[in-house]
Amino acid sequence: MPLFKYKAKKGPTQVVDGSIEAESREEAVEKVIQRGLTPIGVEADRREPEGEEGPTEEEAAVENRRFRVSSRAITVFSRQLASLLKAGVPILKAINIIQEQSDNPDLAYILTKVRSAVKEGSTLSGILSKFPRVFSQLYIAMVRSGENSGALPEVLLRISDYRIKQEEMVSRFRMALAYPALMAFVGVGTVIFMLTFVIPRLTGIFTSIGKELPLPTQILIGVSQGLKEWWVWIIVGIIAFSVVMKLQSNTRAGRLSMSVFALHAPLLGNFVLKSELARFSRTLEMLIKNGIPILRAIDSAVPVLENEVIKNKLMSSYKDLEQGGSFGQSLKDSRLFPLFMTNLIIVGEESGQLEDALGEVADIYERETDETMKVMSSLLEPLMILVMGLIVGFMVISMLLPIFQIHMIAG
Repeated sequence: MPLFKYKAKKGPTQVVDGSIEAESREEAVEKVIQRGLTPIGVEADRREPEGEEGPTEEEAAVENRRFRVSSRAITVFSRQLASLLKAGVPILKAINIIQEQSDNPDLAYILTKVRSAVKEGSTLSGILSKFPRVFSQLYIAMVRSGENSGALPEVLLRISDYRIKQEEMVSRFRMALAYPALMAFVGVGTVIFMLTFVIPRLTGIFTSIGKELPLPTQILIGVSQGLKEWWVWIIVGIIAFSVVMKLQSNTRAGRLSMSVFALHAPLLGNFVLKSELARFSRTLEMLIKNGIPILRAIDSAVPVLENEVIKNKLMSSYKDLEQGGSFGQSLKDSRLFPLFMTNLIIVGEESGQLEDALGEVADIYERETDETMKVMSSLLEPLMILVMGLIVGFMVISMLLPIFQIHMIAG
């Protein structure tokens, strides 16, 4: 079993160090808490314990393998397993039933490994933690809390309900952008077609007039010729920009820069902040309701967020709470989070009803982000029509001006 080193508080001032065996970091934190200590830091001991071997080749291959399992598939698995367990089906038989009817080969492979490990005495959370690219830290923590409390079916149902809500939010966001994105694609395609096929064929007619062309026509011909001559370099530039942005998103500094931009972007910043806070509040509420200690719950909830600025602020407040401070007051002092949220969390901490306060925050911000998406979608469609109309209108007028010029000369 892996060995973890920990540093923890014993009483108000004493700090102790030690090591503990556990299947995962989350289990190690839980064992430290069970000893009556407050964890400050828990890290894996990189030294192999005497008499134990490192991971087998098969375990290493599983850990590094990229499984193609969708979020929806995990949600369906959670719901099916919860339903079978509530119906009194033994866990081994339940996993076997789901594995046999799964049409995803990667998920079927994982369930085969899970069934074998559970049959040999491993906990469900312990074996699921062997697949970190499929089952998140949050998912493992929830399953472990269900195992410890003896309410695994109910916890699995909560997990599936939570995942369904998160997937619905993502689906609504994608649907809100689908029509404007289609319009943009068709509009850009139309403009490129006109610049590369229509305008070059009219250029000869325009230049045969013998007089200086109107400025809009000159601009249109210049853009058309530039696109025709430099299209390869334009594509290379777009690809290079995309690659650079992708590489930046894989670095901490790059993600931080993008997060700062997203929070300060006009109109978008407030939407990003509230959608992230809604997701965090809902996640933390679910974890606390399942009896997970507040420190472990925050540590599991923060990774579900995408914005690095918000994650850093939350982890800073986590450290304040770890040292005996107020989580809500620390959030308030950061001046990033809305006063409504911080004040409600402070009241929840003082009354011992933090999960209810978090649920209220999540409900309100989920409604606000949903309404904002609808407004943005309804405004984006006419805005796209207006922009494309102006571009196409400019091109049509630019093509008609030389014809009017010929008519005036003939007249």
